[in-house]
Amino acid sequence: MYEGNGLVGTHHPPSRQRLITVHRPAWKQKAQYIEVGGVRGKVEHALAEARQDHVRSGLRRRKRSPTTPRAKSVKMGIDLDRHHVRDGHRKVPKSTNPYVKLLVRLYKFLARRTDAPFNKVVLRRLMMSKINRPPVSLSKIIATAANKANAKTNEGKTVVVVGTVTDDNRLLDLPKLSVAAMRFTASARARIEKAGGEVLTIDEVATRFPTGANTLLLRGPKNARESVKHFGFGPHSNKKPYVESKGRKFERARGRRRSRGFKV
Repeated sequence: MYEGNGLVGTHHPPSRQRLITVHRPAWKQKAQYIEVGGVRGKVEHALAEARQDHVRSGLRRRKRSPTTPRAKSVKMGIDLDRHHVRDGHRKVPKSTNPYVKLLVRLYKFLARRTDAPFNKVVLRRLMMSKINRPPVSLSKIIATAANKANAKTNEGKTVVVVGTVTDDNRLLDLPKLSVAAMRFTASARARIEKAGGEVLTIDEVATRFPTGANTLLLRGPKNARESVKHFGFGPHSNKKPYVESKGRKFERARGRRRSRGFKV
């Protein structure tokens, strides 16, 4: 047996011995150098002793005093419904108009401090893009608010449009209306005031009707744009084609009429 350098092994000198180093965990560090050709039982015994020493040292650790202050608590986060699923709605307006930003601040306060769903809807529409805030014509307002079926129900109510109110020159008679909107065209404003009605802004709605009582919230047709008519895929989707011209020689071949083979 060779016992040089504190190593117990075979008769081979240290230069011919194969050594391995045992790193983590800590209880293995006691048996740091183990000969590969050594006795397995001795190695297991040394490891068991090191493990027991590690357990005893853990039991001797000093416990935290109840008077010791705990670490500073972390604020709670947002409770998400599903993991990695984001809400696509805007949380801040994209508009650089300072008056729109002031309206958003106003209705954020009203939506938080009141239980009225009206304020939450107005806040969401204030932050929408222009495509999602289509204009509303005077004829649309009359057809909804002042028709024969709903005239008594909507009598005295203020029509609120989070968008633009436009004129309709096909409309001959305009009754007295109270309309609030973000913007009015010049002719629409003149016709409403000439009929004895009143034109309000959205911030005036907040002062008069903070909960949205006695109001009628309207919005325009979102899919009435020309570009929406071209959306769709494949035949029988009734999408509008992009044609160079509407003359005699365009879009008249097979697939467009029965006399040219087939029509889809």
